[in-house]
Amino acid sequence: MNPCEKYHARGRKPWKLMLQIIKIAIITAQLVTFGLSSQMVATFKEQNLVTFRHLFLKGYLDGGMESYALYRQEDVYDHIEYVLTQYGRLRNITVGNHAYDKTGALYRPLTLCQEYYRNGTIYAGNETFEIDAQLDTFCLEISPMLVSIKITFVLKAINLETVRHRELPDCYDFNILILFNNQAHSGRIKVDLDTDVEVNECRDWRVTGATATNPYFLALFDVLIILTCISSLALCTRSVLNGIQLQFDYTVFCKDQRGEDAPWSDRLEFVNGWYILIILSDTLTIIGSILKLSIQAKVLSSYDVCSIFLGLGTMFVWMGVLRYMGYFRKAAFPNVIRFLCCAGIIYLSYCFCGWIVLGPYHEKQQQNAPPTSQLHKFMLACEDLPDSGVYRIKEKPNCFLNCCIPRCREYRERLINELQ
Repeated sequence: MNPCEKYHARGRKPWKLMLQIIKIAIITAQLVTFGLSSQMVATFKEQNLVTFRHLFLKGYLDGGMESYALYRQEDVYDHIEYVLTQYGRLRNITVGNHAYDKTGALYRPLTLCQEYYRNGTIYAGNETFEIDAQLDTFCLEISPMLVSIKITFVLKAINLETVRHRELPDCYDFNILILFNNQAHSGRIKVDLDTDVEVNECRDWRVTGATATNPYFLALFDVLIILTCISSLALCTRSVLNGIQLQFDYTVFCKDQRGEDAPWSDRLEFVNGWYILIILSDTLTIIGSILKLSIQAKVLSSYDVCSIFLGLGTMFVWMGVLRYMGYFRKAAFPNVIRFLCCAGIIYLSYCFCGWIVLGPYHEKQQQNAPPTSQLHKFMLACEDLPDSGVYRIKEKPNCFLNCCIPRCREYRERLINELQ
């Protein structure tokens, strides 16, 4: 019997149904709050990566890492010197709150090391070569058989954007690696800059003029979700075990009374797949909530892993509601309405999961992202609010292809002249 039939027949209250409704509400709220925080973290990391490329890569242009390479020895030395100079002048050139990392009272030094073949000679004219494939690492000396040069250093930054969202700021350690890659020895040294980010709790902070959300409240909210999921997990596990026990009794009954084994199709009727789906969603949500607590305590910084667990857990718990769509009689709840409700639930579950897992890294979510192409720049120049009326043709209100003529025409002509 379903919960409605049990209530009318035995007076048993549908505890599991009420628990699932409460769980959907609090899990969705948890997902939204964590998704907003994850989006700010991903945006801050991406913006700092772009900033570091502009600060330490000479002549870098937005979106130009694929074609950013060096072809002359003089350029290699020049770019290495540029990195060292920019690192020394960081406090005077950056517009952010970047600072050097300290180990005790001393600053952590910048490290410049190169990898090169232990022994090797190449004669391209005679088409002969001799290479010892073993690599040695040495610092501050340039070898003729250069394979790669690595420049590593650590910078610190504070994400102040969280203050506007009533959250305490986080302190970041950016482990920056600049790699001059010459492994192919093709005459083209590929240059790349990448960062490994660590999120730490700020040691000493004071915020005035704004009220931050109490971190203990968020922790208690996560603990409440964990306890709710544990209760749901226990109730659904008990129902599954009761179904399995009833299946064994049915198998023994068929064997004793009919002298034949019960078919598997009949046995599977005693195992409720919806309960298994809810058990899976509870397990994922519990793991994700524990990871979220660890992130809030600055023990871990794995936002992506936590997003995957919370996203899948929320998706499965929304899909678990589909079980209750079959409890309404057709006369009171027509099939078309039931189908629309089921489709809407599935759509929402996928939306929540995709938003928290992939949303922070989507280009549209990267706030203040720089234009990456000439076409993008052209489209940005044509931006116009619907109600501003600055660049629209007022004489033809019915035309749906109105163009921001004055501004875009000048930009287009200038762009064509530059390309020619």
